[in-house]
Amino acid sequence: MDFQQARYNMVEQQIRPWDVLDFDLLDALQDIPREEFVSAEQKAYAYADMHLRLPNNSLMLEPKIVARLIQGLRLQKTDNVLEIGTGAGYAAAVMAKLAHSVTTVDLDAAQLARAEDALRRVGIDNVTFKAQDGFAAETHGDEKYQAIYIGAAVSQIPDELRHCLAAGGRLVAVMGEAPVKRAVVLTRGADDCFSQEVLFDTDIPALIQGERSLGREAFVF
Repeated sequence: MDFQQARYNMVEQQIRPWDVLDFDLLDALQDIPREEFVSAEQKAYAYADMHLRLPNNSLMLEPKIVARLIQGLRLQKTDNVLEIGTGAGYAAAVMAKLAHSVTTVDLDAAQLARAEDALRRVGIDNVTFKAQDGFAAETHGDEKYQAIYIGAAVSQIPDELRHCLAAGGRLVAVMGEAPVKRAVVLTRGADDCFSQEVLFDTDIPALIQGERSLGREAFVF
């Protein structure tokens, strides 16, 4: 299979038509070999417009959703990013290309290790991995981030994560209940007030209180 051509087709046929127009993000998506983040038997589907199941039975979200969520963060080269839910590591890889650093947190240490291996294979070294509960205050301490990527459906944004945002920081997540959920960006103002922007409607697997759903569609990023 010609993965380079498949990657080009993914960007041009799936992602651009879905209003992902940030040039730096498109370049990152074109550069990162997504086939390195999936199992051997799934490599033929690495660039397909579909979710892919991971070894821990969670899901790797389809490329256009990941791209649209990351675009909502408006990442800068000076940004430090917090990711809740490492999953395959693909979203962390994309954000690492756009930001100064990424700290990614996942409860599943085995999946975290697989993601770390994938990131090493593609030459990305500005990602820190934590096998912890990303919704727990003690996981983050006094750290502040310019961007936070949740990317799974949550009923609300925990205060612990709001407090992790620096002034002017952005947080992207999917909020609501099936069948209609909304991807939103929260921005922390200088006066500690939060504004919200709706990006798009979607129905993706849920994250509840830092724990993965144990149903048929456990999430992953």
